Amino acid sequence: MAEPIRSVLFLCTQNACRSQMAELWARALFGERLRVASAGTQPAVPHPLMLEVMKEAAVEVWSARSKHVDEVVEESWDLVVTLCDAAAEACPTLPGAVRVEHHPFPDPAQVEGSEEEVLDAFREVRSAIRQFVADLPVADGPADE
Repeated sequence: MAEPIRSVLFLCTQNACRSQMAELWARALFGERLRVASAGTQPAVPHPLMLEVMKEAAVEVWSARSKHVDEVVEESWDLVVTLCDAAAEACPTLPGAVRVEHHPFPDPAQVEGSEEEVLDAFREVRSAIRQFVADLPVADGPADE
């Protein structure tokens, strides 16, 4: 069993889709029990379809903001998770990371097809990331204890 965590950073190259989903799910599922952020090496505006499918799942998206990894590199993190292969290869060393793990998910923004097929791809990734986040070994009690 992994050590319980009180803080997690999700990384993806653009911080526009998968890492945003993970951050939003962590906030929705764990609230004050977990300090959470997401960032990227080449941040871009949060993907509109990511925002749409998260709203469908009744997840608040008002906090979605792409951040550069430089904004969080000096912070201390119990767990840093890279969600795409490019981030795993390009991310700088994070001196405050207790543990770093790589859990890649497909990029729904790369899916081609009808509007419904693309939305379905976003929904599938949303569900897979929700399950991954729900299974994190989050400590009991507020994150700042």
